[in-house]
Amino acid sequence: MTARDEKADPLSARVAERFAELSPAEQRVADYLMRHQQAILLSTAGDLGTLSGTSDATVVRAVKALGYSGLPELKREVGKQVVGDTNPATRLRERIEQAGGDPAALLDQVLTESVERLTETRRLLTTPEFAAAVDLLDDAEEVLGYGLGPSELPMQYLVTRLHRLGRRAWSTSATGFRLADDLVRLTAGDLVVLNVPDRVLHDIKTLVEHAREIGARVLLITNSTRPALAGRVDVTLTAVQSLSGLSHDGLGASLVVDCLLAGLARKDPAAVSQRTDLLVALRTALVPRDLRPRRPGRP
Repeated sequence: MTARDEKADPLSARVAERFAELSPAEQRVADYLMRHQQAILLSTAGDLGTLSGTSDATVVRAVKALGYSGLPELKREVGKQVVGDTNPATRLRERIEQAGGDPAALLDQVLTESVERLTETRRLLTTPEFAAAVDLLDDAEEVLGYGLGPSELPMQYLVTRLHRLGRRAWSTSATGFRLADDLVRLTAGDLVVLNVPDRVLHDIKTLVEHAREIGARVLLITNSTRPALAGRVDVTLTAVQSLSGLSHDGLGASLVVDCLLAGLARKDPAAVSQRTDLLVALRTALVPRDLRPRRPGRP
């Protein structure tokens, strides 16, 4: 296998390199994985054990013997190579059909994929990067959250939570000339938080370049381990996307946001407590007295 082939099919390259070191059962798994890479994306360890005539435990051992941290990392690597061969709607239909109309099986598939995504996200998040991202949030005079389509939802959530911590923040999903009106609001002390899972559009590149020119900082949340904006942002955090479309694309990014907010809250717990008390008081004041729950023992 040439260097070009190894780059195009890294799984096959690993199998070829380590096949002789595997047990006979692990070799059956490795051979199946190499020949049915599309099936990897849509299967659990148990599914792959059945398909390869082994067991889920053997699948896990084989995957680790091939040098992966686990099945989530393997799926992520294979996904980069084969996802382009089928559109998201087709992958979603295949995954639903695999459940065979069994609600329990479909429930297991969705939850299993979600757990795998979060497991891989945790593996890819390093402590230094995470700590640096929290510091960026803490130092920002104002935070701009930017995402397009479903990617904007975690940014809206970020803004709402920052407001509750007493921080200034806003979000936008504007493009073209509308984005220019938003960009003039940025200043040197601001932080731009970008939720860009994969494709980097021209508008996003323009936003990043403008932020760099005026001295604003940029935090990127992305699905890619080699983001197109590498070298042009201050910190990059990885949030793994769904390969099948069964679970929400914003799941990983929203959990990363939760982690960042928890880290930010720890920096000033007294202020957080004060803001929480104020939020509760305002919510209470906004509820008409006749709709408020009565305390036990009161008429």
